[in-house]
Amino acid sequence: MADEYLVVIDGKPEGPFGKEKMKEMGLKPGSFVKSAGMDDYKEAHEVEELCGLLGFTHTPVPLPQYYASLDIRLLASLIDHLLVFAVYVVVILITVSAVESKYLKIAFAITGIPIIPITKLIVEIFMEASSRQATFGKQWLGVKVTDERGNRLSLSRSAARNALKILSDLTLGIGYLMGFFHRKQQCLHDQIARTLVIKSRLV
Repeated sequence: MADEYLVVIDGKPEGPFGKEKMKEMGLKPGSFVKSAGMDDYKEAHEVEELCGLLGFTHTPVPLPQYYASLDIRLLASLIDHLLVFAVYVVVILITVSAVESKYLKIAFAITGIPIIPITKLIVEIFMEASSRQATFGKQWLGVKVTDERGNRLSLSRSAARNALKILSDLTLGIGYLMGFFHRKQQCLHDQIARTLVIKSRLV
């Protein structure tokens, strides 16, 4: 058992607190806790080693059963690309409207293109680590990103997962195609980061 845990109190993490202090705090089964060895916060009843200490019934999180297929994931990525591109076009149009030179307008439009994948990467990192666990494209298609036990990703794991996509790119797409042959539909970057893209139902 971990010796100390952070506890979310009134929406803010406090602590760490030792075991004896946690007994006195009157924690509820739904109180969020996190030890140094945990990737993210969990409800107290989900942490088996705390249940005996606090008198809760252990309620394990059910493992994911349904995994998003690669075609769904590619469609979600396309939606996200289009959304970011649409925002980019609006920003460029507003920017170049203040520029008179035709050549400067073209230069602004071309030099800003690398912003699109960078922006998409940042959006993916933060949205997949958010409470929704999904980008806009994934939300619309009913899928989300989790760790291998179905838990929400920490920001660091979300960043690692999305950064590791470069390996799937460098393999000329083979890293993505690996998802077709994996039982859990995990692409190369998912396997390394130990993450899943799941859906709530089979169809």
